[in-house]
Amino acid sequence: MDEDFVTAQADPIERAAESALRPKSLQEFVGQQRVRDQLSLVLQAALARGGTADHVLFAGPPGLGKTTLAMIVAQEMGMPLRITSGPALQNAGDLAALLSDIREGEVLFVDEIHRMARTAEEMLYMAMEDFRVDIVVGKGPGSTSIPLEVPRFTLIGATTRSGLLPAPLRDRFGFTAQLDFYEPADLSSIIVRSAGLLNVDIDDSSVVEISTRSRGTPRIANRLLRRVRDYAQVHADSRISQSVTQQALELFDVDEIGLDRLDRLVLTALIDSFAGGPVGLSTLAVAVGEERETVEEVAEPFLVRSGLLARTSRGRVATPAAWVHLGRTPPAPTPDFSLFESQ
Repeated sequence: MDEDFVTAQADPIERAAESALRPKSLQEFVGQQRVRDQLSLVLQAALARGGTADHVLFAGPPGLGKTTLAMIVAQEMGMPLRITSGPALQNAGDLAALLSDIREGEVLFVDEIHRMARTAEEMLYMAMEDFRVDIVVGKGPGSTSIPLEVPRFTLIGATTRSGLLPAPLRDRFGFTAQLDFYEPADLSSIIVRSAGLLNVDIDDSSVVEISTRSRGTPRIANRLLRRVRDYAQVHADSRISQSVTQQALELFDVDEIGLDRLDRLVLTALIDSFAGGPVGLSTLAVAVGEERETVEEVAEPFLVRSGLLARTSRGRVATPAAWVHLGRTPPAPTPDFSLFESQ
C-alpha cells in the first residue's frame, strides 16, 4: 500500500479510530451475508447447548473483517477473547504457556495461523481435538512427558493464505468461512455507518466515490474516509462533497479505480521497461524498488482481480486494459502461428 497508508496504520490514534469503527455484533456487521448466516447458526446452537462453539477458521485477503468477526464471536458467546498470532508461536513452549493460562469457554484468536511453527502446530492438534497437551520436560533419554489438561475453549484462526495450512490443522476446524471482497453497495453502507460514528457530513456522491476506490475492502474504505475527512477539515470547512473527495484521494495517490502508487509503479514498469511483459516477479520487484513479497502479496492480487495484470508461465504480463488505464496504446496482438495446423 501507499506509504501514507502504512504510516497511518502504524499511528496509535489511527489504530484506535479503526477499532472504534468495528461492528460489535453480527447484526451490525455489513456484507458477507452467507458467512454471517452460517456463523450465527453455529453460535446459536452452541449457546442452546450451553457449551463452547466449534473451532472456526476465517480465510480471505487482508481487511475483510476476520479479526472483527473473531471479536464478535467472543462477544456473542459472552466470553473473553485472547489474541495472539502465528509468528508469536514459534515453538511448542509458547503455545503450552498460552494454553496453560486459558479458562473454560474462552475464545483464543490466532491471526495468520499459517505462520505458526510446526512444533506448535502439532501440539495444537491435540489441544483442539482432545483438550490436552503433552509437555516434554528434559532432553534425550531422560526426558519425560507430562500430560496437561486444557479447559474446553474455542479456537479461531485467521489466514490470508489458506493453502499454506497443513491439512491436519485445517480439518480440525468445525467451521471454515471464506471471506470474499465486498460489493460497492455493501462498502457504501459501511462508509455511511462509519461517517455517522465519526460525525462526518458526507453526501451520497462522495460515498459512492470512496466505495468505488476501496478495492472491495472495508478497512481501506474506512481509511480513505478518514483521509477525506482530514482534507475536508483543512480545506472545505469539514463538508465532504464529491469534488472535495476527488481532490483528497488525488492527494493521497488513489486513482479512480483504487490503484495506489505501488500499483501504478508495477504497471508502468511492466509497460515502459518491459514492453508489457512477460517478466519475472523478481525482476519486476527490482524495477519498482520493492521486495518480491510486497509486489506479490500487496499489489498483484488487486491488479489481477481488476484485469490489469496476468500471471503466465513465463512471467507477469500487462493486459490491454492496463495500457488503456495508463493512457497508452496497447500493442497489436501478435498471432500465434503454432495454433494453426500446417497445410
